[in-house]
Amino acid sequence: MDNLLNNQTDGAEPEKLEERDSLRFQAYARDLERGLTTIRKYPQGVTIFGSARAAETDKYYVMARQLGRLLAENGHSVTTGGGPGIMEAANRGAFESGGRSVGLNIKLAFEQFPNPYLTDMNEFRYFFARKVMLSMSSKVYVFFPGGFGTLDELSEIIVLMQTEKMPQMPVFFIGSEFWQPLEDFFKNKLLPSGFIKDSDTKIYEITDDLDSVVIAANKIGNPPLRTNIYDSYAEK
Repeated sequence: MDNLLNNQTDGAEPEKLEERDSLRFQAYARDLERGLTTIRKYPQGVTIFGSARAAETDKYYVMARQLGRLLAENGHSVTTGGGPGIMEAANRGAFESGGRSVGLNIKLAFEQFPNPYLTDMNEFRYFFARKVMLSMSSKVYVFFPGGFGTLDELSEIIVLMQTEKMPQMPVFFIGSEFWQPLEDFFKNKLLPSGFIKDSDTKIYEITDDLDSVVIAANKIGNPPLRTNIYDSYAEK
């Protein structure tokens, strides 16, 4: 394994990175550096995920906006991917209530553009760097209905907690009608197959109660500025 990691064979010297790979590595580092600089400016808050395609009249848009407002009124910053849809709704609720509204946006060829309800914004080139910051900037995670992007982010958070790469923190799936079929798949397919454990299904909570999110955030409180709950997990 060491030989593979160091790109060595039969005692040969390790090969140097090609210039294109070195440039790629530097671009990765810049994305992460900008992200860390942004999220260290405010205490960890609540990250809200969900579809960029939800219309203003969608019931989940209305709920996300309400949750953003409730969190801001209770002193919690609201972080999203910074785009339209559910992200806009959550940022909008926080912004309209005078709270901190953070958008961690990403450059895409379509659909993704910063919404107008942000007090802090950073734009990423790489999805992985953006997901690291969406994780690190939060003490509570909220998933509204969404598509492949939301499912990707959901899986990432669940796996990090499942594998103890980050501590067990509150995770809410808002919209029982939407999420129940996914939990049925977990419990009726993955669990009997031995692909997950019963304890894995306890990582998250499916609910329609927005107050439960606020209560969880209030219970944790606001960590001191420039500290992070996950710092102690950095070397795991």
